[in-house]
Amino acid sequence: MSLGLTGPPATAVPTGARLDAGVRVAAGVVLWAGLLLVVYWWVVGGGIADLTEWADGLTSAGRLTGLVSADLLLVQVLLMARLPVLERAFGQDRLIALHRVVGFTSVNLMFAHLVLITWGYAAGELLHVPATFWELTTEYPAMLLAVAGTACLVMTAVTSVKAARAKIRYESWHLLHLYAYLGVGFALPHQLWTGQEFLASTAATAYWWSLWGAALGAVLVWRIGIPLWRNVRHRLRVTAVVPEGDGVVSVHLTGRALDRFPAKAGQFLLWRFLDREGWTRGHPYSLSAAPDGRRLRITVKELGDGSREARSIRPGTRVLFEGPFGRLTARARTRSGVVLIGAGVGIAPLRALAAGLDYAHGEAVVLHRFTHRPLFADELRQFTERRGLRVVDLPGHRRSPDSWLGAGVPVDDVTALRTWVPDIADRDVYVCGPEQWAESVRRAATAAGVRPDRLHIEKFAW
Repeated sequence: MSLGLTGPPATAVPTGARLDAGVRVAAGVVLWAGLLLVVYWWVVGGGIADLTEWADGLTSAGRLTGLVSADLLLVQVLLMARLPVLERAFGQDRLIALHRVVGFTSVNLMFAHLVLITWGYAAGELLHVPATFWELTTEYPAMLLAVAGTACLVMTAVTSVKAARAKIRYESWHLLHLYAYLGVGFALPHQLWTGQEFLASTAATAYWWSLWGAALGAVLVWRIGIPLWRNVRHRLRVTAVVPEGDGVVSVHLTGRALDRFPAKAGQFLLWRFLDREGWTRGHPYSLSAAPDGRRLRITVKELGDGSREARSIRPGTRVLFEGPFGRLTARARTRSGVVLIGAGVGIAPLRALAAGLDYAHGEAVVLHRFTHRPLFADELRQFTERRGLRVVDLPGHRRSPDSWLGAGVPVDDVTALRTWVPDIADRDVYVCGPEQWAESVRRAATAAGVRPDRLHIEKFAW
């Protein structure tokens, strides 16, 4: 079982990074163009003129917040619809961050829309708002559905606040988050039946129907259809569960047509093991070996409920998966020299990269932070002997919450990077580990001269 220890021969640096940068620019242009377009239709429809009167101004402001909220709501769906072009260009960490900003903004604007519209229909009389809200909800077409949709979206937003997420298991939060789709679905009839801006012109109607169609199609194809097809095609099963020490196990899998398995070294997938209760909840684990067309390997540390049960998975267990996700791959590479910096089980995708990347002797360096014992020490040693990989072990507890280094390192974070990798500013830097730790690596690497477009980070956070 080689697990990709030999690796490919050194070749030219991939050009995917330039294409992905263009996609990111184009996505930003499309987003802002859509927002400007809906604001333009609001202006043309008398939105600014209506602001001169109190009650009409409230209603007009409510229409504007509703339009922008609806646009961002559909953008939010597209961001998390697993579209390959966006996954490759942004990566999951960045998409989740954008999804979070867009999501909170759209929900806040939707709530403002509800308040302003109701207040405006109450002729600007605050005391009449409750009765007007009841009247709108019970008598206007699809308003009851819109209120239910708003409740679903507000629940999703509340459970996404960091203080709330800290008290909810990832698996439970993931299921709750699916209510956002229900909220979006409930909003559609209201927008089409009572939203005058949605049907004010042929262009507006075409825009909104196209946006809704794109969002629905993306979900049906990439969140439902493609995952189902891939699982039927590959039929993954567990072949072995191997303890790695310190509460870490590796799960080995095999299946059909793995030479066409879509994942690349450095990526993670959502896994569901069908031998237990709670199999409906997906668990995000990274590949710890580069796919070789015959087998796969993931490595899991006992942190949550699902990961603690990983060591009890029986060989032969059927496995469902979603993905792959993440931009911690060769595609993001811009330079021939690379530095792979991992903490604890965060070394897993970087170990896969050490096998899957093309590099010549001395072009790749691994900096491995661990508390007690290093993971994959023997395998990394073989990469050192066969391919010229350089490995720097960094044992011990972190010396402070703001540092990524162990207590025994006598220099500061930036000096340490420049000492171990003098030309780090001319390399791509791949980082994987806990969120706070990864952020401290980012700060140190930036201070050492690494450009933001050469920093590729995946954090253990949700």
